[in-house]
Amino acid sequence: MKDNHMSNVNNVKAFKNIDGVKHLKNIFELTDLSYQVGDKKILKNINLNIEQGKYITFVGPSGSGKSTLMRILASMISATSGEALFNGKKISSYEPTEYRRRVSYAFQQPTLFGKTVKDNLEFPYIVRGKEFDWEQVTKFLNYVNLDESYIDKSVNDVSGGEKQRIALLRNLIFPPEVLITDEVTTGLDADNKEIVHNILNKFNQDDGLTILRVTHDDSEIEQATDKVTVKNGEVI
Repeated sequence: MKDNHMSNVNNVKAFKNIDGVKHLKNIFELTDLSYQVGDKKILKNINLNIEQGKYITFVGPSGSGKSTLMRILASMISATSGEALFNGKKISSYEPTEYRRRVSYAFQQPTLFGKTVKDNLEFPYIVRGKEFDWEQVTKFLNYVNLDESYIDKSVNDVSGGEKQRIALLRNLIFPPEVLITDEVTTGLDADNKEIVHNILNKFNQDDGLTILRVTHDDSEIEQATDKVTVKNGEVI
């Protein structure tokens, strides 16, 4: 995709170290990151660098801290100790609304608001003070095997798989720098899973979108090329 609307996604930049080898820029840098509630330590001294443009799958048992880590990266909660940097600056230093435009979070259970699909796909335009672009939205719907007739559909008349695709488009119409997906294919049939995989791969490969995926799906884990394992609150 070379459309003008893709300009919000930073191109993946490579930096050459003194050894002459090209290295991608770190979009996240986590140092001794911990999170606890009362006496319960949920994350313990996480040290992790995430390179820009990567598609990383976070795996591990349920309750190991994966989703908590993603919520910290999405600035939904704050670490209780340690440091989390986004593009070299503390996550806490960013204005929250602007940060969430740059780091977007897609949930396991998609929620569509308002009465129609248009209410949802128009929202990214409204918050940016822009006019709804019917042609652009139609193009994005086509990316996920939906047509323009869906724009005026009631949110009550779309299936669970269609809701997930529409919710993803809401995140991607103005692409962030990072998209976090937390088990977004759970409960979807094979066809809907493939459609979700295709749109995520398209944005990652064509536009350098950094994707951080949490999943327990065996096929997704098997196919993942970059994996981070979280167990008992630690990266192992």
